[in-house]
Amino acid sequence: MSYFNVRVYGLLINADNQVLVSDEEEHGFRFSKFPGGGLEFGEGLIDGLKREFMEECNAEIDVISHFYTTDFFEKSSFNESQVISVYYLVKEKHPLELAFKTKIYDFDATGELLQAFRWVKVADLNIGEITFRTDKTVAQLLKDQFMSR
Repeated sequence: MSYFNVRVYGLLINADNQVLVSDEEEHGFRFSKFPGGGLEFGEGLIDGLKREFMEECNAEIDVISHFYTTDFFEKSSFNESQVISVYYLVKEKHPLELAFKTKIYDFDATGELLQAFRWVKVADLNIGEITFRTDKTVAQLLKDQFMSR
């Protein structure tokens, strides 16, 4: 049986034109993406994104605008679902209090579920370091948008 997996992500860009990137490891599989995750049943996109930012970043956010929704087929890397991802530009309500890293996969702990955050200049986003196809698409769109300014 196949099903849809709806995911929602936030593009948080600071005053230095850096975007927040989440490096994660789940059960030995490493990936880099934007903060966010799966929508829970009965939850709207905005509420889901706000919950995800509280869970991952301990941060309250405001949603500024819609940025991108998956417009091609993407199968989940974790199960048999079709992934539909929605991305929003967001702003933090208060400065983030996270231990920001400067290199990829620089985890402070060990275990089955690891996460670390980096600020990456949008112009310097390395598409090859972003793991999933939809996130790569969004990273390129972000780069294109910032280069045209």
